[in-house]
Amino acid sequence: MLKNWINIFFYHIKNNKLFTVLNVLGLAIGIAGLIFATLYWNDEQSYNEWNPEKNNIHMVINKVNNEQWPYTVGTLGKYFDGDPNIESYNYSFNWYDSELFSYNGKKQKIEKAFNTQNKFFDYFPFPFIFGNDKNALKDDSSIAISEKIYKIFFNNENPIGKQIKFGKNFYTVNGVYKNEMKSSFAPDVVLTDNFKKIIKKNLDQWETFNFCLLLKLKTNASKEAVERKIEKLFIENVIKKEANEANITLEQQIKEHGIVAIHLETLSDARLNSELNENWGYPEGIGNYQYLIITVVLSILIMILSIVNYVNLANASAIKRAKEVGMRKILGASRRNIIAQFISETIIIVLVSILFALVIVEISLPFYNELLEKDLKMYGSEFYLQLLFIFGIVVFLGGFFPALYISSFETQKVLKGNFNRSKMGICFRNSMLVFQFAIAVFFIIGSTIVYQQVSHLTNKNLGFKGDKIIEIDYLKKFDTHSDESYQNEFLRDYLRIKDRLAKVKGVSQVATGNFSFGKGARSSRDYLYQNANVQGLNMAVDFGMLEMMDIKLKEGRYFNNKYASDTINNVIINETAVRILGIRQPIGKEIVSGDGEKLKIISVVKDFNLRGPQEKNAPMIFVHLKTFPLMAQNVNSIFVKVNTANIENTINDIEQFWTTKVDTEYPFSYEFVDKKYARSYKEYVKQKNLFSLLNVVVIVIALFGLFALASYSIERRMKEIAIRKTLGAETNVLLIELSKQYILYCIIGFLIALFPVYYLLNKWLENFAYRIEISIFPFVIGFVALLFLTLVVVLTRAYQATRVDVLKYLKYE
Repeated sequence: MLKNWINIFFYHIKNNKLFTVLNVLGLAIGIAGLIFATLYWNDEQSYNEWNPEKNNIHMVINKVNNEQWPYTVGTLGKYFDGDPNIESYNYSFNWYDSELFSYNGKKQKIEKAFNTQNKFFDYFPFPFIFGNDKNALKDDSSIAISEKIYKIFFNNENPIGKQIKFGKNFYTVNGVYKNEMKSSFAPDVVLTDNFKKIIKKNLDQWETFNFCLLLKLKTNASKEAVERKIEKLFIENVIKKEANEANITLEQQIKEHGIVAIHLETLSDARLNSELNENWGYPEGIGNYQYLIITVVLSILIMILSIVNYVNLANASAIKRAKEVGMRKILGASRRNIIAQFISETIIIVLVSILFALVIVEISLPFYNELLEKDLKMYGSEFYLQLLFIFGIVVFLGGFFPALYISSFETQKVLKGNFNRSKMGICFRNSMLVFQFAIAVFFIIGSTIVYQQVSHLTNKNLGFKGDKIIEIDYLKKFDTHSDESYQNEFLRDYLRIKDRLAKVKGVSQVATGNFSFGKGARSSRDYLYQNANVQGLNMAVDFGMLEMMDIKLKEGRYFNNKYASDTINNVIINETAVRILGIRQPIGKEIVSGDGEKLKIISVVKDFNLRGPQEKNAPMIFVHLKTFPLMAQNVNSIFVKVNTANIENTINDIEQFWTTKVDTEYPFSYEFVDKKYARSYKEYVKQKNLFSLLNVVVIVIALFGLFALASYSIERRMKEIAIRKTLGAETNVLLIELSKQYILYCIIGFLIALFPVYYLLNKWLENFAYRIEISIFPFVIGFVALLFLTLVVVLTRAYQATRVDVLKYLKYE
């Protein structure tokens, strides 16, 4: 019996080569898309899953002026000692630093250096190869390195106790750990680097939000109690003080300006369910949950489209096999036998399709990894179980229902040839085709809207110009944790570099600031004006920085070295800060910092996008580098404006000066500001590229199905076409007659897709502070494109049908 089934299967493949190829290729593409989405899903879901403390570790997130801040103040820790709800706490920065690692003459730039208190490995228990988590960070001279760094510098020798130079200081290696697991904190180098001293300097600071604070709670049930405790601390030490200064009651101050709301975000939520925006808060970034869901849902849609395509083709081909089924029933085959036969054929086709899909994935995975900036691999028991599940679902949906449908043929009808006139068969095939059209038009319209939005972001006036400006990584080789050292060494070193760079041929301007375009500022503080307050970004700049970046003034003047007060207490604020503080005629008005310094507003700059064009403009307070030395310690770059003529020679001259006079050890590293800024919205560019790719895939699969169904439909009508031609029907009349039903299906599919595509794309656009409004244009494009492709396929096949020899179909009549 099995041999007979196989022979019949290969007989039909031999007689229907084209449609078999279309079937296999359509399923393979759909399965490949689902495999890609599965790999992406597994990778994102694996973050922090290995960590046994993932449900007990929480990051303190502050909600200030309706914005979520991953930074908090350094004074909270002393209030947690002895708290029955808190097991421990650990301060750190929540970004990676880049430093030069040197050992035995070998040097390499390390991109993921992490500065923290010494309880870090209690929160992230990476397995240790050498040393242990208890002694890895026992003092400020200790350093722990990852296995990757160990292999680069130490080969097979035991590194414990070895002295290495990291940045400007020497440290003792006290541990080597594996960080190959997915984690929101996965540094290659961990050190304390005077962190106790940094925290000590901030013990009485309630307005400067500079630190990441992780808490380990004894039970999750105490989470809300700890949140309320921290909020009360801010009320007692900040809001009450502001109320007294404004000479109003505490209740009135809270009513008018709110409180510092606290949210303890669990580590298990850090990757995909964080309340923070994009890559702000966790060193390894925050996953785009919406992008993940979009990818998975669209891949499932494509898989459904492939299965529908397969089912449609199977049902259409059933017309040719109806008499076979009737004869088998007469010869004694039961319905169960027929179902088993057709399911076995489906199993073979799906197995072949999965093999092709795996080949497609293996070939395309490098490009997919490049698109997502990941290192996805096809391995692991979880993946193979998911692949088996995909196989089962495809066989069930693609095989069981067609088999059930075919086995239900009534023997008498099919042997008389009446099945072709079955309304049930025709309606089923047509409804499946309409469904394919609906999905195809959804993708065409959706990809057009996504393209328009991303183009809007890339072409938006950002409020600054960075196309001729390079940002050079600047390593400070002195004690940045000492204000005195900073004032004496940093400014002297920076001004020397600035003076020499300005003399390089092709350099027109040199300046610096404590922020980075596309990444933002690293700290903020509270600023007050009368009864209003704002959590403003600390923007310390040098003379000429704002002019060089072409950041426009709304009123007032830029910082100028002719005015001594510009380095003492003068500030510039942006339009957003003016609006939030409610200042009328701001020039000459005074605002007060959280530390009590009175600052005079000398100008207002127009808003510009610092972190990315998809986000709202943040309130910014600009001061000179000398005004607050602590702010300027975050200066990590020097900005240089170069002339476009002979730009390559200019950069070569800058590099030669830098590597011989500035830093002979640290590699010269630079990037154009506009290109660096473009990475801030790369997630949405990736979504555009993904949507465009899936759009092509969907159209291809839909056209496969349309071609096959049109072929079957026209094949059934060949006798009718021959008779019409014999009676004198013209070719154009026949073409209209054969294609008009598909135009109707195209219109119905378009109408079905209208509401879902409008609703879902409108929800997607809500992610953007600056968005387009959905116009009629994408819908016109979608309908015209679908109609054009439909007519091309159908008319091509119909035209071929009108050119056949009529005698072939009428000679037996």
